[in-house]
Amino acid sequence: MPPSAIGEPTQPRLVIVGCGALARELMALTAGIPGVRVEGVDVRLHMRPQLIAEAVARKVEVVRERYGADVRIFVGYADCGTAGTLDAYLEREGIERIEGAHCFEFYAGAATYEALQEEELGTFYLTDFLARQFDSIIWSGLGLDRHPELLPMYFASYKRLVYLAQSDDPELTARAQAAADRLGLEFERRETGFGDLATAIHGAATMAGAA
Repeated sequence: MPPSAIGEPTQPRLVIVGCGALARELMALTAGIPGVRVEGVDVRLHMRPQLIAEAVARKVEVVRERYGADVRIFVGYADCGTAGTLDAYLEREGIERIEGAHCFEFYAGAATYEALQEEELGTFYLTDFLARQFDSIIWSGLGLDRHPELLPMYFASYKRLVYLAQSDDPELTARAQAAADRLGLEFERRETGFGDLATAIHGAATMAGAA
C-alpha cells in the first residue's frame, strides 16, 4: 500500500504516522475521535526495516508542512527491526511511539509475548494483516514464489506458527492455517484484539485533547 492519508480534519489535534500494516486497526481505533488524522507509511517496508526511520522522517516532514511545526505527532510503529534508528530519530524530534519491539509484542501484550517466546523460541507470527497478505508480503517478499528451494533455509529453525488474531474472522484463520501448512509449521491461534495498540492510541489521543 503506498503512503496514504486517512481521515479529513482540517486542523487535527493529533496526527498518527503509522505503518500501513496497521491501517485498518488505526482507523477502527480512531473512528469517532474528533481531531485525529492517520498518515500511513508504505507497508512494503515491513520487509525492509532499515528504511523505516527514513520513511517516517519524510512523512513527519510532510505532516509538519501541512499542519504546522507544532502539530502533535504520535508514531504508530514499535522498533520493528530498525535496530534503534527509529528511536534515535524520534528522540531528536521529541516524538513518542508505541512501546515494544514489534507489532507481535504490542498485540499480544509484552508478558504474553515473552511467555510465547519462552514456550517456543522457534515461533513465526502472523497478524490479521500478515494473514491477509501472506503471499505478497511473506511468500513473494522472501522470493519463495521464485525459489521455493529456499524454504528450508528461511524456516528450518521454526517449529510453529502463531496467529495473533485481531478479529474473529474464519476466513483469516483459514488463511493463517494454510500459511502454516505451506511453511510446514504447527498452527496455533491466539485472539488478541488490538492489545496494547488500543491503549497507546487512546493515550496519545487523550494527551492531545482529542479524546
